[in-house]
Amino acid sequence: MVKSLFVATLEAHSGKSLVVLGIMELLLGKMGKVGYFRPVIEQVNSEGTDNHIETVLGHFNLDIPIVESYALSQSEVLELYNEGKRSEILDRIIDAYKLLEKRFDFILIEGSDFYRESNVIELDLNMDIAKNLGSPVILVDNAKGKTLRDFCGDVESAVRSYRDKGLNVLGVVANKTRPENTDVIIAELSKELDGETEIYAVPRHKELSHPTMMEIKNELGAEVLFGAAYLNNQTGSFSVGAMQLGNYLKHLSTNGLVITPGDRSDILLGVLQANLSDNYPVISGILLTGGILPEESIMKILEGFRPNIPILSVKQGTFETTNTVGNIKSKIYANNKGKIKTSIELFNTHINGNRLLERLKTYEPKVMTPKMFQYMLLQRAQRIKKRIVLPEGEDLRVLRAAANLTGIVEVTLLGIKKNIEKIAFRENILLDGIEITDPSSSEHFENYAETLYNLRKHKGMNMDTARDMMHDVSYFGTMMVHKGHADGMVSGAAHTTQHTIRPALQFIKTRPDSSIVSSIFFMCLESRVCIFGDCAINPNPSAAELAEIAIASADSANAFGIEPKIAMLSYSSGTSGIGADVDRVREATTIVREKRSDLNIEGPIQYDAAVDPHVGKSKLPGSKVAGQASVLIFPDLNTGNNTYKAVQRETGALAIGPILQGLNKPVNDLSRGCTVEDIINTVIVTAIQAQGQ
Repeated sequence: MVKSLFVATLEAHSGKSLVVLGIMELLLGKMGKVGYFRPVIEQVNSEGTDNHIETVLGHFNLDIPIVESYALSQSEVLELYNEGKRSEILDRIIDAYKLLEKRFDFILIEGSDFYRESNVIELDLNMDIAKNLGSPVILVDNAKGKTLRDFCGDVESAVRSYRDKGLNVLGVVANKTRPENTDVIIAELSKELDGETEIYAVPRHKELSHPTMMEIKNELGAEVLFGAAYLNNQTGSFSVGAMQLGNYLKHLSTNGLVITPGDRSDILLGVLQANLSDNYPVISGILLTGGILPEESIMKILEGFRPNIPILSVKQGTFETTNTVGNIKSKIYANNKGKIKTSIELFNTHINGNRLLERLKTYEPKVMTPKMFQYMLLQRAQRIKKRIVLPEGEDLRVLRAAANLTGIVEVTLLGIKKNIEKIAFRENILLDGIEITDPSSSEHFENYAETLYNLRKHKGMNMDTARDMMHDVSYFGTMMVHKGHADGMVSGAAHTTQHTIRPALQFIKTRPDSSIVSSIFFMCLESRVCIFGDCAINPNPSAAELAEIAIASADSANAFGIEPKIAMLSYSSGTSGIGADVDRVREATTIVREKRSDLNIEGPIQYDAAVDPHVGKSKLPGSKVAGQASVLIFPDLNTGNNTYKAVQRETGALAIGPILQGLNKPVNDLSRGCTVEDIINTVIVTAIQAQGQ
């Protein structure tokens, strides 16, 4: 079962708090430990939190420190967004969420509020957050004041947008509908949305639509003259006391709010008397305008009277006060138990919560996003720290990467120590906890040389040649891995692929179940992570070698949490093409099916049919791979290398690799144009490979 649920809205004042409260009540009755998280809040208030968090944590007594229940304020999000740091926004949200995930069995996530109508990034941000947290979504929208056509059109468009992002919209809640329209809205939405999405409608409720006296006090900055204990009184309609008392009393209504100038003592006293009478409705409160307080003699009467309703005083005039009160959007507060109770009752009456939970049990995230993938890599590498040797210790990029890897893996740098320390000092790079080894002066030098001699003497190697070769950092680093003094090696920032791999082929060698060494790239695209292979090692693999590359790549996908759906790429799809090249791909596909019937594989298949659901469905209907391939096997090195570089450059995708497959111990190559981030990612992947040895 998935571990989270994301409640999102399409606009401000949608009433999603009703859904959050109802689901939280349901979850706490069904699960052990349930957490609550708001990725983005409107703004921290004077108490250091926001109203949504106070309400949920307070009412349900959740053991979560306030500072751990959210990640960012809207102003922080906008600042980072304007600075071009969108990636940092998601990083901080994921980090905050993952801290809670360790403590709770399930987390209810509440999306942002859309209070800033001009903030056009919120819809996309909520989708990105839900996707990167692997959460299915419930969408809530406000039907009040909209035509049926406009409302349903907005909801259908939003559901399509979420689905296009690869998200599962578990349910849609049409909130604040007219009671007589609930069935009509459900029927209309059901025509457009398939059975994958539950559809519910919740009718508007007066208690949730009108503000309390506390909300009015806060909005107007009012002074409480009397009745502070009754500020949670729920208002209904409001009326202005500007006519003669006898006429005005006819306009009183149940839970009505009386607004009158502060010098209208007749209205004030008359309304209080009427409120005690069985012949008049009970009102919610009195609002005195104009900054005028009742005369001293009237105040004396009120003090002895002890009104059981709030009497507030505001500086604004009657006209301005009336307009402000009419525009207040009611909210649910932690201490307003009546509204919370009403919200939960409405949820239980109109939304089948148990049905939603049943749907959750069968939900699995459709894709692995780049952020999810990188976070998973980091967490796995930190679980069991491995030592990775970096032979190019005097390369500035390698030094910076090593400093950033502290605490994630153990690092050994190869090179002349004084040179490395000089570069680090000049560039202000801290090398605390990083081992630096000079191969020529290492205590292991002679032992390594003798080992190499014994391994290669049948090839004509003598001891002098072995010593010469052991001065080479690639040979020395590979020997560290072979002898168990390091768990893996990453090189290639300043050396060719051949220079990096040759020592590994000579004495680390391939696994018993592998006849070749191949490579993959983890391609971190905008919305998913897939595997490209082989894009770095084998120029023209045979059908048998292609099959082995496909199987090894699928096993790598599984090892890194990606469900393998293998596309054997060619210039034609299915049975349409002829020629030696497509026949080789077809034969390789057959071999994989014979050797590994557990794998989903399609081939030959064109790239567009492999990754585009619409094209895949039209070219290969019924295929389990077409349109959703996660492992893409290229027919030759020319095609694979050019394709991965084209995708990387044109889309801005992060390419992690090449990651080598088939060796007894992990040795991985870097591009000479690699960045610091490339080195860090490759080292982390190498450490995880070492964990699996």
